[in-house]
Amino acid sequence: MKIRRVLALALVGTMAFSANAFAEGETTDITMWTYPVGNWGDAATVDSLLASFNEVHPEINVKVEYLDYTNGDDQVNTAIEGGQAPDIIFEGPERLVANWGAKGLMVDLADLWTDEAKEAIYDSVEAACQNNEGVFYEYPLCMTAHTMAINRDVFEAADALQYLDEETRTWTTEGFTNAVKAVLENGQDPVGAVYCSGQGGDQGTRALVNNLYGGTFTNEEHTAYTLDSEENVKALELLAGMEGINFDASIAGGDEIQLFCNGTLAMAFCWNIAQEKNNAEILEFDVLPMAFPSETGEPKLCGGIWGFGIFDNGDEAKIEAAKTFIDFMANDETMAAESVKASTYWPVKDLGNIYEGDDLMTEYATFIQYMGDYYQVVGGWAEARTAWWNMLQQIGTGTDVATAVADFQTAANTAAGQ
Repeated sequence: MKIRRVLALALVGTMAFSANAFAEGETTDITMWTYPVGNWGDAATVDSLLASFNEVHPEINVKVEYLDYTNGDDQVNTAIEGGQAPDIIFEGPERLVANWGAKGLMVDLADLWTDEAKEAIYDSVEAACQNNEGVFYEYPLCMTAHTMAINRDVFEAADALQYLDEETRTWTTEGFTNAVKAVLENGQDPVGAVYCSGQGGDQGTRALVNNLYGGTFTNEEHTAYTLDSEENVKALELLAGMEGINFDASIAGGDEIQLFCNGTLAMAFCWNIAQEKNNAEILEFDVLPMAFPSETGEPKLCGGIWGFGIFDNGDEAKIEAAKTFIDFMANDETMAAESVKASTYWPVKDLGNIYEGDDLMTEYATFIQYMGDYYQVVGGWAEARTAWWNMLQQIGTGTDVATAVADFQTAANTAAGQ
């Protein structure tokens, strides 16, 4: 999906929700629960953002609770069942749109999605924040594109850098296979691992398979899974037969990252800017982040989108206060950039180079242009993720690729209601 960059409408003016919603002198208390998206999981950072908000809106008090990805979903679901859902939730479309929105628990944010907002926000992001009927359950703030990475030192020693384009950070499928062969012959074994002990980091293995020969994971309507295409089967067969690439059922994405960082692996499929920052102190080689290889050299990367949703708790004053908060954080001319920087990712609209002077962030910004379809909103998503790593395990133990893919299709599309 093409990303639209609009300079003239990069900053959308804030909307005066509070003007009609709050009587003079009254205050409204709301709650916000946030997953650990960059420093939005850090209390000191969020307190600073709230202080800026309350300088302009002292009539709204925001109480924050911090979630993690281990127990966060359970906490939210328990709160929902008990009638105590937060007013605002900060996360991504797979939860806000495909889960809670699909269950009718979220507020329609159509009034935040003005014509100006739709013009300013990138197309791929806008599409991900609404359901198939065009109802918006998320107002986005930040995004990232997931990449892979290589050990540049090892590739240089193996004369394998010739098979990739360091300037664009792209390579072809042929270049990828040639590079793996060169690195393997130079003594690095294994070169990479298709990790599959669980779903952790599965965006990397999905992107690897889909990119190699131009396959897709779902249809355009996000109603069915399409792994059984000729392109995807061909990609899985290529990986299963490649010397130097192991299907490893003992590790997940986080384990692969550590094996890459300590030099055991020469490439990582589970990578993004956060991984390089988090492991900066232990890395003893030059990391070269790369797009996933594709037959044409034109990648389509999986990405993350994060933003705000509002649970419909039946209190109009709280809903309007929540909208005021979201509008200020995401659209205020000064505040939007600070809110995005707190995420340690990139804005969903053109705010200029908010990381000017930060070479690492500028380097990784290269990959935003390669952002592909955000398909993580299809039905049966949780079941499909489980079916994915189960399928990779089957292939790793010698099951025929077409048979394993057929098993995935049955499980995933049954869960999607197809």
